Amino acid sequence: MNRRKPNVIAIVLGGGKGTRLYPLTMDRAKPAVPFAGKYRLVDIPISNCINSGIKKIYILTQFNSASLHNHISNTYIFDTFSKGFVEILAAEQTIKSETWYEGTADAVRKNLRHFRDQEADYFMILSGDQLYRMNLMDMLNRHIDSKAEFSIAAKPISRAQATGLGIIGCDDKGIITSFIEKPAPDVDITSYKVGQKFMKESLGVSVTPENEYLASMGIYIFNSKTMEEVLDNKKTDFGKEIIPQEIKKRRAAAYLFDGFWEDIGTVKAFYETNLDLASINPMFNFYDEEMPIYTHRRHLPATKINFCNISNSLTSEGSIITNAYIVNSIIGVRTLIESGASLDGVYCMGASRYETEEEKELNAKKGIPNIGIGRGTIIRRAIIDQNARIGDGCRIGIDDIPRQEGDFPMYSIHDGIIVINKNAVIKNGTVM
Repeated sequence: MNRRKPNVIAIVLGGGKGTRLYPLTMDRAKPAVPFAGKYRLVDIPISNCINSGIKKIYILTQFNSASLHNHISNTYIFDTFSKGFVEILAAEQTIKSETWYEGTADAVRKNLRHFRDQEADYFMILSGDQLYRMNLMDMLNRHIDSKAEFSIAAKPISRAQATGLGIIGCDDKGIITSFIEKPAPDVDITSYKVGQKFMKESLGVSVTPENEYLASMGIYIFNSKTMEEVLDNKKTDFGKEIIPQEIKKRRAAAYLFDGFWEDIGTVKAFYETNLDLASINPMFNFYDEEMPIYTHRRHLPATKINFCNISNSLTSEGSIITNAYIVNSIIGVRTLIESGASLDGVYCMGASRYETEEEKELNAKKGIPNIGIGRGTIIRRAIIDQNARIGDGCRIGIDDIPRQEGDFPMYSIHDGIIVINKNAVIKNGTVM
């Protein structure tokens, strides 16, 4: 007899303010931030779900959700025979609760009434700001075989990496026995080292100083009954409160993952992860036909490149680039780059529309640049958000001048990375 296919619900957490990604989250939810030229961050977990055969997906959000709503509604449309959906659950006032989501666990708790209608066997909790490719059904099968009440995806790491992550201790069968959050370098965590047997059976490799500890990836699977029980309290966060507490009382299993995984919740991590995609051998491969990353079909024309020198870069569809020098950069959809421009280490998110000739004439009368990058402008180590207007002859990030970190009306500087705000107007000749 064939075993009934388990009913699985995926829950993508994306409701936070995204303060670490500001100003990219100034007027959009974190999962809606443009990524890799043509995608949004939320496309990563959703694609992992779809590629794994999981097609009941909820996105939990509460801040600046309009852009995310628009992307989801235009992208993830399942036919009536698949019984699949991608649905956004924004924070809402109810008779029982008038408050916003107060943490990851609280967000799930306040939506249990919606989830119960699906009569799920298992819940998958996923983050909305991580870059990875995982067959989530492999993790589910490991969870079922281990007879655990909940499971945690774990990434083998070194001791030096352990200081910034939650560290899992487990026995030779992968059953979790302990958990410690971000242990300082001087804290002895030798007892948390992963066993040779479990490592060999899970990944087929030996334990080395580079992989001797297991870090929680913030990806969880709960039995439906367990989910109800662990949320029957007022605790607000999975990673900080629920997981450490429940490991002591319940059978929890570790699922080892050895592929590329990156938390891209900060401006620096976001910038570096994007730019790596343009390298010769990027750590994450978007060119996997078996497990593609899905996004909105824009029906744009191919990018037009006229007399350019472009290397180690990605160019998205619908762009027009003329007589430009571009290296180590990502050019997003509908980007217009004028003659003589030079970009090095730049992520340009592009534009949401093309300006008409009439609009360009009006811009000239108003003395403001067109959307895109103007003639002779030089930009280094920067993120250019959508619909930014950068004039002719600007010098951004190249001159040896003092630069104050912080947020300003048209731009921000974080970790030495200049971020030009969405819809910003940078006038001709600006030095920044």
